[in-house]
Amino acid sequence: MKASDLMVKCLEEEGIEYIFGVPGEENADFMMSLEESKQIRFVLTRHEQGAAFMAEIYGRLTGTPAGCLSTLGPGATNLITGVADANMDRAPMLVLTGQGSTRRLHKESHQIMDVVKMFEPVTKWATSIIHADNIPEVMRKAVRLARSEKPGAVLVELPEDIATHDTEILPMKPIRFRRSCANQEMLLSAVEKLKAACRPLILAGNGCVRKRSAHYLRELAELTGIGVLNTFMAKGAIDPDSEQSLYTIGLGSKDIGTCAIDAADLVLSIGFDMVEYPPSLWNEQGKKSIIHLDFLPAEIDSAYHPEIELVGDIADTLKALLVELKRHGEFDYDLSQQAGVRAQMQAELMRYSDDKTSGIIKPQKVLHDVQQVYAEDGLLLSDVGAHKMWIARHYHCKTPNGCLIPNGFCSMGFALPGAIAASIVDPQRKILGIAGDAGFLMNVQEMETATRLNSNITIMVWEDHMYGLIAWKQSAHFGKHTDLSFTNPDWDLLAQSFRWDYQFVGESEQLLAALNHAVNHKGPSLIVIPIDYKENDKLTQQLGELTCTI
Repeated sequence: MKASDLMVKCLEEEGIEYIFGVPGEENADFMMSLEESKQIRFVLTRHEQGAAFMAEIYGRLTGTPAGCLSTLGPGATNLITGVADANMDRAPMLVLTGQGSTRRLHKESHQIMDVVKMFEPVTKWATSIIHADNIPEVMRKAVRLARSEKPGAVLVELPEDIATHDTEILPMKPIRFRRSCANQEMLLSAVEKLKAACRPLILAGNGCVRKRSAHYLRELAELTGIGVLNTFMAKGAIDPDSEQSLYTIGLGSKDIGTCAIDAADLVLSIGFDMVEYPPSLWNEQGKKSIIHLDFLPAEIDSAYHPEIELVGDIADTLKALLVELKRHGEFDYDLSQQAGVRAQMQAELMRYSDDKTSGIIKPQKVLHDVQQVYAEDGLLLSDVGAHKMWIARHYHCKTPNGCLIPNGFCSMGFALPGAIAASIVDPQRKILGIAGDAGFLMNVQEMETATRLNSNITIMVWEDHMYGLIAWKQSAHFGKHTDLSFTNPDWDLLAQSFRWDYQFVGESEQLLAALNHAVNHKGPSLIVIPIDYKENDKLTQQLGELTCTI
């Protein structure tokens, strides 16, 4: 068969169901082959970055890679931000790019650049097909690497002349492997360490949002009574209604949850990635006693130097740890300080629940109402900006992966394309993307994609007419900020032009009704809210005056 046909057959054998992208002249053969597939659906996007974000969210929600596709040159450079975001946030992804003929790669030629070299820093592996017979091995390796812990992005480039070559080679059949569990001796050492502790604490990271991992994490917290702080990316790993939930940690400033870490004499970190929350912010002296439980050994960091490392499949290791803990009887911990942290944070979350304002709405009030509608079984996707900090601190979902926040690479423009992909994964789910006016307009062209796919999504824009997070950080550091303001489109006309439902909510008391209207609307919906970012500086002052009682 033709090489491009073989590549599609290999993708089918791997169970790939979606490829998002913008094709070009150099992958025309691949696109013709893909059109014949009865298994793989190609979703045409309006920008390659949108395609990468869609593939990322598909991978984060399903654990199975999707493809994002571009042509060579500018198409490939447009992909790279979304690919880097997926790779650093541990989403399995296949990056499929076209390339010019191998007969002109050695010289200056139209749109030719070294795509493989460009993608090497932002992927687990990047390679080019140099012979049609290599395709089955390359694709098998690509998918295995993308799926293996820690998951990430893999680039495969197919030059246009190689795509036309004939081959008699057939696809390889995927053979899955089972991840190992932690060493028994290390497990027993961890049990002894946990038994001897007075104020242990669990720090749950990105690796905990897999369903099996979250199940055993919740059982561990309930069995021992140990409080759980989750990172931005581990929301939903523990039910916020659980008495062991200490909510979210991860702001650059000292926060209420940090007091629980300060008081802890042992930190059990589970599935924690350093890109989520630098250890220097919660273990500045590097003296905390730490047990590291993760798929991989700990990254080397002077502020994160675990005494015990439980390396293996998180769910299986937690299950084995539970068996040993149950065998060793009762626990005698002083968790009164953790109870105080939970109560203090609960008061924070409810402070503006009945806030009545007109003209601008407080972030806390917005997220309180959003939680009433989406927290149980919905999905919230946060873009990057000042709103992300408020979502991280004030929004708490009940299901693993019920809130998706980019927190490794932190790319703006994430929420809209991500919501579209989420609606493909589960069309019946309530899906809300929250973005600032800056981040939303970075991939606004995907409004057309949502209309074309009739995506059941709602995008909420927090409007402040500036790059709010940068203003917040500059003000906190310098006492003022540079000119970061801009103008916005007429949101109503923008929504009409893309045939979206539209609501402007300037009264806090109208917000809950607007959210319920959007949920019940079939198709894409836009809500714009004038946001009260004076609360940013107030929070900075509040956290700056925070003292911990241990």
